This record gives sequence, structure tokens and C-alpha cells, in this order.
Amino acid sequence: MLLNYQHHWIVDNMPVTWCYDVEDGQKYCNPGFPIGCYITDKGRAKDACVINSDFHERDTFYIFNHVDIKIHYHVVESGSMGARLVAAKLEPRSFKHTNVDKPDCIKTPMDISNKASGEIKIAYTYSVSFKEDKEIRWASRWDYILESMPHTHIQWFSIMNSLVIVLFLSGMVAMIMLRTLHKDIARYNQMDSTEDAQEEFGWKLVHGDIFRPPRKGMLLSVFLGSGTQILIMTFVTLFFACLGFLSPANRGALMTCAVVLWVLLGTPAGYVAARFYKSFGGEKWKTNVLLTSFLCPGIVFADFFIMNLILWGEGSSAAIPFGTLVAILALWFCISVPLTFIGAYFGFKKNAIEHPVRTNQIPRQIPDQSFYTKPLPGIIMGGILPFGCIFIQLFFILNSIWSHQMYYMFGFLFLVFIILVITCSEATILLCYFHLCAEDYHWQWRSFLTSGFTAVYFLIYAIHYFFSKLQITGTASTILYFGYTMIMVLIFFLFTGTIGFFACFWFVTKIYSVVKVD
Repeated sequence: MLLNYQHHWIVDNMPVTWCYDVEDGQKYCNPGFPIGCYITDKGRAKDACVINSDFHERDTFYIFNHVDIKIHYHVVESGSMGARLVAAKLEPRSFKHTNVDKPDCIKTPMDISNKASGEIKIAYTYSVSFKEDKEIRWASRWDYILESMPHTHIQWFSIMNSLVIVLFLSGMVAMIMLRTLHKDIARYNQMDSTEDAQEEFGWKLVHGDIFRPPRKGMLLSVFLGSGTQILIMTFVTLFFACLGFLSPANRGALMTCAVVLWVLLGTPAGYVAARFYKSFGGEKWKTNVLLTSFLCPGIVFADFFIMNLILWGEGSSAAIPFGTLVAILALWFCISVPLTFIGAYFGFKKNAIEHPVRTNQIPRQIPDQSFYTKPLPGIIMGGILPFGCIFIQLFFILNSIWSHQMYYMFGFLFLVFIILVITCSEATILLCYFHLCAEDYHWQWRSFLTSGFTAVYFLIYAIHYFFSKLQITGTASTILYFGYTMIMVLIFFLFTGTIGFFACFWFVTKIYSVVKVD
């Protein structure tokens, strides 16, 4: 009660809500109700104790041991359905029954002093009433819950904030692409046509090294494969949710859709990993396919399995049954892995990606870099802007996972997803251009890590959220929070890193294909 724990009940797949008045005459419908409440030793009513003036004893707990449930329904005139439930509301009450075995529901509230000792018996009772409601249609039965969550104005503020960042970045990228690059290319091509061989400078200097295979190309190609799988999965899931196919009325539909899509998207993962590994000059194709199939999914599954073991140990109903785990493993091994092998087969059969410029045999020496063009400061700076676009949305998502609030604004989420893709791409291209101008041609890992660093800010925010918003005390609960957060961070890292790499790959291929090279 001190931590404001709540009951969460479901009737006919709908949450049973407790509706009460808030300021400005609005009603707020909470999909849960408290176990009880507490009056402090100074007489201050905490949480739900404000609803009743009878709750006034100091340093006392009041138990909500009775609920009046009201079921709203409408009669279906056609078909054999009979009636359909359109709302389930309740009113929590506190009754000190005179006789626990024969409850009488007299008005005296059920109070327990904080100093009480010995055995206390509490009778829990309920009453149910049914009300026919012809106004509410079956399709709009969730509206009364969703309308009472006034977050829309914050969402619009978040979207406007993100759009300002995108416009700023787009302006910078456009200026580089149209003005600076145009001038560079014109000057480079003019120099080639003049007889005086002037000394080259800037990003053209590194044309013989720009497509040199990166160190640890195997790992990068595996990350790109898994990132592509997650990117397509996220896009399709959010698109379906946006169209209303995955509404909160269908419990678990979002996760089911995501898992099924991830399983079916093994082919693009294998194909992308194979294409890039081959273009990096790799020859251990068996290792590449196996790592693409098992490395990232294996880390996620191992983390998930450990979290589930903790839930089993705690005897929690949130633990996933063993049969479901076996089914997920079967989907992974029997569908996802073979599809990844098929994708990799086609990826390795195709010719390596053709680069617009040849790579020199001897690598060029990279000059001393200033502080801003060194790898680490660039990577740290690159993650700030994409994170700035998503952090308000992130707050609502974390609330929906850990604070049992409804999340239904998939339209906003899809818009933020598109803005995130654009921001990651533009921030990475911008930093990539500055590094190339400083004659540093190691762009592959840097482009992946620059936008992937957004996940580190995500982790920092999740830690801040844990300490500032949640009141989790148990060791098991803390491990669960950080265990599941690490899965989200890894998925987010692969997803944003892949966006950054593809954007940079397109940019580099584009600029070196239009400059004349002897």
C-alpha cells in the first residue's frame, strides 16, 4: 500500500477500470485500482485515501476490501451472440464487516493501525450490476479509457521538437551536398583537365582507401544482417499497428506480430550479411552464416531465458511457460535459421558489390586528427540528435511497460520512427563528410557506431527512469528491469547502427562515383 500496488483485472479482454474526477471536471479512468491506502502519522492522506473523508485516523492503513462492479453491455440484434460487453467499471470501497463469515457491508471503513499486532481477518466482497448501454458501439468500446489519457499535446510538442532537429540537419546536409560537395567535385574535375598537376586535398585524397575492408569485417557484416532484420520488422509492425490491426484490445498482438516477422525475415538478414562480408573480402562463409543466425538472437534469447528463470524462481505468473519457450526455439531453429541460410546462399552467389573507385594496395597514412575528428568524440556527438528526437516517446513506452499505462499512440510512434531513421542517416552523413575531409577513411565501423551510440543514451535514460520514476525494491525485480532493458538496448543498437551504415555507404558511393579519378 505504501508503494501504491494495484489490482489489474480483466473481463472479456477489457481492463476493469476505476473512473474518478480530476481537475477541470475531467474524468480519468485508471485500468487498475489500489489494494488500499495510508494516512500518515501527521494526518496526510496518501494516494487513494483522498477519496473518502471517513479515512482520517493517523498512521493507519485502509483496505479496499469491497468492489462494486458495473458491467455495461449492448444487445446484439443479429446473430447468436446475445449481448456484448462494452465497458467494465468498478468502485473500490472499504467496509469493516461485523462478522467476517457473514459480511454485512456497514459503512465503517476497514482500518488497520500501523501499530496493530496479532491476527487480523479481512473479508473480501463484491457486488455486480449490469447496465444496458445502447450508445457505445463494440468498435469504440476502448474510447472512454483512451480519451482520459491527456498526452496528445505532449506528443505534438515532441513531434514538433523532432521536426525542428530534422529540418536543421536536413539544411546542413543539403548545404554540404549541394554547395560544398558541388564545389569540391567541380574543382577536382577541373584540376584533372588542367595540365598543371596541383596537389590533391580533402576527401578526394583518400579515394584509393575509402573502400578498404574494415577491421573485424565479419562482425560488422553479422551486425548489419541482424540490424536489417530488426529494421524491416520494426517498420512492418509499426505500419500494421498504425493501421489499427494491432490494437491494445487484442492482448499480445504486437509482440506476436514482431516475433513472427522477425522469424520470417531471416532471408534478408542472411543476404545482407553475405553481400557485405563478400565485399569486405571475407571467405569464411560458413562462419558468417552461423554467426548471423545465432550470435545476436542467441544473446537476446539467453538474456530472456535467464530473466524467465528468475520469474520461475519467484513463482510469478508473468513467467513464460516452458512449452512457449520450446515453441520460440522451434521457430528460431526450424524457420529463421533455414531462411537465413537461403538468404546467405543467394548473397554469396551474387558478385561482390562493385565500388566506383579502385583500392590501392598500400594503405595511406592517416594524418594527426584534431580532437573533433577523432573517433570517440564523433561517435558520442552522433548519438545525441537521434536520441533528442525520441526521448519523450521513450518515456511513454517505458511507462506502458513498467507503470501499467496503456500505450495506443502508434500513429505518433510511426512518425517518430520515420524521423529517427532520417535523423540517424543525416547525422552520420554529416560526421562522415567531416572525417573524410580530415583524410580519415575508416568510415565503416564509425558510421555504424555513430548512430548506434543512440542506444547508449537510451541505456542512460533507462537508468535515470529506474531511479527517478520507479519504486522497485527487490533484487529480482531490479535484475528483471535491467535484463529486459539490455535486450531493448541491444536491439536498438543494431537497428540504429544499421541505418547509419547504410546512409554512409550510399553517401560515400555517391560522392566517389561522380569525381574523376585517374
